[in-house]
Amino acid sequence: MDLDEVAGRLYGLPPSEFTAARDAEARAAKDAGEVRLARDIAGLRKPTVSAAAVNRLAREHPDDLGELLTLGRELREAWERHDAEALAELTRRRGELAGRLSRLVRREAGLSAAAAAEAEQTLDAAVVDAGAAEEVRRGRLAKPLSYSGFAPAPASASAPRGKPAKKPTDSTASADSASEAKGAGAKGAAARSAAAKSAEAKRAEAEKREEAEAKRRAEAEARKAAERQRALDAHREWVTALEQAVQEHDERAERVAELERKLAKARKRLAESTQRLEVAKREERHARHRIG
Repeated sequence: MDLDEVAGRLYGLPPSEFTAARDAEARAAKDAGEVRLARDIAGLRKPTVSAAAVNRLAREHPDDLGELLTLGRELREAWERHDAEALAELTRRRGELAGRLSRLVRREAGLSAAAAAEAEQTLDAAVVDAGAAEEVRRGRLAKPLSYSGFAPAPASASAPRGKPAKKPTDSTASADSASEAKGAGAKGAAARSAAAKSAEAKRAEAEKREEAEAKRRAEAEARKAAERQRALDAHREWVTALEQAVQEHDERAERVAELERKLAKARKRLAESTQRLEVAKREERHARHRIG
């Protein structure tokens, strides 16, 4: 038995069963003489409700989660390449897939709005951070994950390209030669040159429009990501406080229940002692009457 094996079992349990199971595992390790392992097991933190929901997703829907994490890797690579078109498409797919998984987590775990927000925040962190992705994939989270934001710098769909000087075509060269002998040929060459310049200008304008549109899409996606992060940050403090309060309540409720069980046993023993005392008093009175 090692810590990795024990953690794998414990973080697959509902939060309500975690503490008792963890303590039992720690006692078993201690009884087996593995004092250090027992101490490490005892140090494992009870998962919050949202973290447990993501752990469950990793165990019960690994293919769906794997799809999101793969998309996250592709998104990070596109960001590094400054590929605006890929960023726009991957961000769109990210929104659809993250939304589907968030609904799946909420439905199966029955999360509150606060816990659902933390689970969604954890999935977002797994998309943009490779380390977070590995933590989520292992399914052993004790608390939700977060990130400082994912807003790739706007990048054009393709790098600016310089326009090479237009080389004279064979027909243009022939017209130039003919112009030395005939003025009409020169006029025809000039007309073709003007048409070529006009076509080149149109192509350059179209490329500028495409680059501007790609930049606009990337900036729009970046704004959406920033707005989403601001909303998550605004909820983070009170959500964390709520989860801590719930965890503290659960632990204290367990302690109260244990004390109530002990109190019930003590009252039972007191009642038995009282009964024995009454019997002893009666016997003593009877004995005194017999002596008198």
